[in-house]
Amino acid sequence: MRLVMMGTGPFAVPTFRALLASQHEVVALFTRPPRTGAGKHRTADNPMQAVAEERGLPVYGPESIKAPEAIAQLTALAPDLLVVCDYGQILSSAALAAARLGGINLHGSLLPKYRGAAPINWAL
Repeated sequence: MRLVMMGTGPFAVPTFRALLASQHEVVALFTRPPRTGAGKHRTADNPMQAVAEERGLPVYGPESIKAPEAIAQLTALAPDLLVVCDYGQILSSAALAAARLGGINLHGSLLPKYRGAAPINWAL
């Protein structure tokens, strides 16, 4: 199966590594774009991008996954499934339709009760 991984933070790395070690073909990573500036706008480490670059996978960092250009990039990859974990953007129906089987989302807590930037903390 052709997979596109969508994620940014360290929570998603074990899932990404497991998919890369599986029989499935991971064709690309979609991640949040780097930030410049101060505070929440500064560039933070992106462990998912580091893993993708180690494996020679293409990395896409659209400002918005809902933008027509991002949908076109996603569609051109012809994925069977999107695997989303610690991505930080909500996928539109157009983004989900780019994959033959849609997408699955792995989350660190029960949704919607413990949603947000720190779901594990809220669950605890």
